Amino acid sequence: MDLHWGRRYVMVEPTHFRVEYRINPFMDLADQPDPARALAQWRELVATIERLGGTVDVVPQRADAPDMVYAMNLGLALVREDGVPHVVMSHMRYPERRMETLSAQPWFASRGFATSYVGRDAVGPHLEAGDAFAFGDALVVGYGPRTEELALKHLATELDVRVRGLRITHPGMYHLDLAFCPLDDRRALVCPAALDEESAAALLDLVPEPLVLTEEEALTTFCANSIVLGRTVLMPACPDRVRARLEEWGFEVVLVEVSEFHKGGGSIRCLTNPVDVTIGRDLPSVPGGEVLLP
Repeated sequence: MDLHWGRRYVMVEPTHFRVEYRINPFMDLADQPDPARALAQWRELVATIERLGGTVDVVPQRADAPDMVYAMNLGLALVREDGVPHVVMSHMRYPERRMETLSAQPWFASRGFATSYVGRDAVGPHLEAGDAFAFGDALVVGYGPRTEELALKHLATELDVRVRGLRITHPGMYHLDLAFCPLDDRRALVCPAALDEESAAALLDLVPEPLVLTEEEALTTFCANSIVLGRTVLMPACPDRVRARLEEWGFEVVLVEVSEFHKGGGSIRCLTNPVDVTIGRDLPSVPGGEVLLP
């Protein structure tokens, strides 16, 4: 069955995108993105999403927040069982990104989203929403480099959902969205090299039909950092082997060039925050919450 979510996105226009500091292995202050090229690539991504039937709402970028373009990490958005959209705002590991929520929270609130925090202003556990995906019977959340393990309990109890935690150990795949991409209710792109042995085994057990990526495929192509609209996968690049399997499964691969954003360590998924994941439809309600670790 196709994913029900992934049709409505929030994005941030790259009006102030640059590499101003180094908080991941991809960032190099001597290799700056071209502003005009980045904006053109971003606009092409928006146009492609809309052509495929998706919608995009745009949050203005703060001048002092060059990484705010990676909108996936503004917050974890879910539609609650009562129909109210809710965003758990991220509490960034690095202080260089924490000002993003100062603008994102009022933007979400003004559009009818309830908002909350598991931590803020360097108090409480770190949470970065690029680590969290609805899949199967749970919210699958990576922790380690950016999100802290304690945040899993906060998410489970606040949202009344089951959280399956996975420990990320690879420095280059610091968010789960660089190593995991749900495709439908049975299939996902998975890079086990991002995780410790127990977590990798747990994720492979969770996905009935995984398309296993090598470490090289994940790091050099950002192919796990893709989004899915129905049977179409929007990808920054796609190794021939991966394309063949996706097409065998009935997916269409559409490539969108976002190379300027790879200079900051993110790709298509990082640029797009889905806000239509629905509790009761896309993941079960678990009153009181539950956290499961490998």
